[in-house]
Amino acid sequence: MSKEPQASVYGKRIVFIGSGAIATALGNILAHNKELTIHLLSIEPEVVESINAVHINSKYFPNFRLDTRLRATSDKSILPQADLIFLALPSVAVTDYLETHSHLISPQTVLVNLAKGFGRDNQLIPDSLKQIMPNTVAVMKGPSFAREIIYSQPTAFTVAASDPACFGTFNSLFANTTVYLDFTDDLKGVEYASILKNIYAIVIGIVDANFDSPNLRSLVLARSVNEMRQLIHYFGGRDATLFNYCGFGDFSLTALNDLSRNRTLGLLIGKGFFTRGISDKVVLEGRIAVNVFYELLRSCCRPDEQYPLLSELYKVFNTDYDIQKFVSRILNE
Repeated sequence: MSKEPQASVYGKRIVFIGSGAIATALGNILAHNKELTIHLLSIEPEVVESINAVHINSKYFPNFRLDTRLRATSDKSILPQADLIFLALPSVAVTDYLETHSHLISPQTVLVNLAKGFGRDNQLIPDSLKQIMPNTVAVMKGPSFAREIIYSQPTAFTVAASDPACFGTFNSLFANTTVYLDFTDDLKGVEYASILKNIYAIVIGIVDANFDSPNLRSLVLARSVNEMRQLIHYFGGRDATLFNYCGFGDFSLTALNDLSRNRTLGLLIGKGFFTRGISDKVVLEGRIAVNVFYELLRSCCRPDEQYPLLSELYKVFNTDYDIQKFVSRILNE
């Protein structure tokens, strides 16, 4: 069930853990609000120096001048004062980082997961965090290329939280910005949607590499959405979440735009340029998620015929596979 945000007194001290593209882009948007204090907490000294000295993130946006109110630091002493902490780390690093630094974080601080992937031990990140911290956990996911955000292109996110009372905080934070929000209390559905879209973006990439056909692309898009819907429901999310920004919006962005790393992976596979040897050396969220979901479904005795696109992609990554047969196989399942 979607939840409409209520007005709230919102926190003014914001910390992004991470100084990469998405942290910089969202931090810069929020820094336009003079009432807020925004810090990027970084482990990259050159990025900290560049942001503070010349207001440029030299590594991620070397040609974009940032708002002068956006500051960067490597000093973790800013964590205890944070009202909201946005987690802009690789998904596999989020839980370990917070477990290590939990003594620095107030129980009243809202933790906001931006990472799109499984966390430690292939758990959903909110589930992992609930085991180690008492904080309200929120997730913010949507069709959101960082390059578009930093250039103030209208961008949408779904916010889900363990305590929907905090929704008003997000509404207030992003008021009068180019960021648009919808809301749900379906944490699992949002997390699963943000992971599954990477898998099916690879599928669409493989299809497009072999056939530049709008009819075929639309056919596979429809099958992908239906398979995602079934999997979200099976793992405890709600079907309707697929129609939030985090669902179909994020999937269409990832599957149909060449800025997407997972679509690009599919294109490379479909053209025969991405071998198993290379695959073993490259970490991409979609490839990891394929194996995790497939093994989970097999452990529950779910037959391959119930998720034919996912199971066929699993074979691509884990067998000696003739990629020229991929499209015919998924069409005939």
